[in-house]
Amino acid sequence: MAGRIRDVDIALVRERSPIADVIGEHIQLRNAGGGNLKGLCPFHDEKSPSFNVTPERGMYFCFGCGEGGDVITFVEKIEHLPFGEAVERLAQRAGIQLQYEQGGYVPKRDHGERARLIEAHRVAAEFYAEKLFGPDAAPGRRFLSERGFERADAEAFGVGYAPAEWEALARHLMGRGFTADELVKGGLAREGRRGPIDRFRGRLVWPIRDATGDVIGFGARKLLDSDDGPKYLNTPDSPLYKKSQVLYGIDLAKREISKRAQAVIVEGYTDVMACHLAGVPTAVATCGTSFGEEHIKILRRFLLDQAEFRGEVIFTFDGDAAGQKAALRAFADEQKFVTQTYVAVQSDGLDPCDLRIKQGDAAVRDLIASREPLFQFAIRSTISRYDLRSNEGKIAALDAAAPIVAGIKDVGLRKRYAIDLDRWLGFMDERFVMQRIGEVANTQQGRPQRAPKAAPVDPGVRVEGELLKLAVQRPALLGPRFDALDQQAFTAPDHVVLHKVIVAAGGAGSAGHGGREWVDRLLEQAHDESARGLVTRFAVEPIQADAHAEERYAGAMLAAIEAIAVDRAIAQVKSRIQRLNPVEEQQEYNKLFGELVALEQQRRVLRERAAGS
Repeated sequence: MAGRIRDVDIALVRERSPIADVIGEHIQLRNAGGGNLKGLCPFHDEKSPSFNVTPERGMYFCFGCGEGGDVITFVEKIEHLPFGEAVERLAQRAGIQLQYEQGGYVPKRDHGERARLIEAHRVAAEFYAEKLFGPDAAPGRRFLSERGFERADAEAFGVGYAPAEWEALARHLMGRGFTADELVKGGLAREGRRGPIDRFRGRLVWPIRDATGDVIGFGARKLLDSDDGPKYLNTPDSPLYKKSQVLYGIDLAKREISKRAQAVIVEGYTDVMACHLAGVPTAVATCGTSFGEEHIKILRRFLLDQAEFRGEVIFTFDGDAAGQKAALRAFADEQKFVTQTYVAVQSDGLDPCDLRIKQGDAAVRDLIASREPLFQFAIRSTISRYDLRSNEGKIAALDAAAPIVAGIKDVGLRKRYAIDLDRWLGFMDERFVMQRIGEVANTQQGRPQRAPKAAPVDPGVRVEGELLKLAVQRPALLGPRFDALDQQAFTAPDHVVLHKVIVAAGGAGSAGHGGREWVDRLLEQAHDESARGLVTRFAVEPIQADAHAEERYAGAMLAAIEAIAVDRAIAQVKSRIQRLNPVEEQQEYNKLFGELVALEQQRRVLRERAAGS
């Protein structure tokens, strides 16, 4: 059994795993100013980005759900791995050979179920790809050729061939040291009477990769008449593969999706290939399941789908009734996007792969360019089922389409589609149509609820928070003056805890210029998850000042919190003065009055400094 990974190797893994690069393989990050990056959180569903990354300190924190940590923590959470396996995964990515404190070096493949299954899928993909060019794979090569794909195309997408044998892959993988249990658990094989038998036999095979490029499953297309299985067969759900959370082609498309702010949803593996080869590199497809909420979450993270950033998601469907039904299912999920959502339907029913074969690459690009807003498509598809030559048919069509229009979140857009609906139905009575839609909207939404008013933020608590952010991120700007503050200067419970952690770590005066080493010292002194979460949050949360003004801002925040402490002292002195008799206790009264004058002078100076921010 392997020993513990050496601390020096863990530190090296952190150093050589830039957090922005690692997280950027899973979500789209954009500059948020001050050296920070921002994106949509991969750990919870949100409409506007609250997930912040600070490369300088190697930390991330989501202000929506509270998840935070360093690059290893992120891999643990996103891949559902224990700490050791997360380190091993990053080490492999960075080309680092780990050493263990007992037992010496142990190769990565000897550790962790997920790592073993990833390696087994990698070897399987190589095996299938090699078999595609053997004599038995002629039907597979013919299938690809008939659909306009050349050898280089197959190699680019990793297309392979599963031999029409019972145990070809199983023998190969077990010869490489993988166990029968691992093959079955990963979905590469099934249990047979004499051992594992291959799940895919005599089929063309596409490797399905996650966003980082690891093979996590396969999709296989029937080629032989003797195969009595379904046309397409996919890897079953496994520790690696969850069909509701997988998009074929996301590893190839993610950068272009982010760059172009566009995602194209197609229906099959060959459609993805055709689109990419035709100049639509943002195409992805679901794998054996309909497009759903988990797929939306994946795309939104790469689109950075938010109110300030208007991208587009384009669904392609066949022009037949089944395609229209699929498009209407997609419409049901449209409201989960903030981006503009479209549908592209080829009038003659050709999918992108067939369209490319018959009309060429330009026709595929034209199909995507001719996209129609999904709202419009859904409304027009709905009313097309009714006879609009009679008033009865028009009313029935209006009532059927009204819920679609009423469900549009954007009020202005809802009004425009109401006007369009009136025109398409031929009423020429906008007020009547809008009234009917309004009645449906009221029924759907119920009486609007008044949003609760946010509690006002205490100015003193705000100052405490800003000062603590500076102490964690820019300690050199505060130095011993921060350390001289009384612990009672902090009143919010979280601020009291974090201040104690900073003191335990030696104070801001000992932190130098801060950075990752200072944050690590703070984390060492944070003895529970709550305190560690506070350190992470304050290491990432942006300081409310431009970089060039941080020094002045730090001085102002120090002066402000010192002024608050003086306010408390003044209140105490005034309270004592009020309890004295100025005639009978004149000496004590005069002494306290002198203190009061001095404190008010001190407060005036501090407030002037604080106003300098």
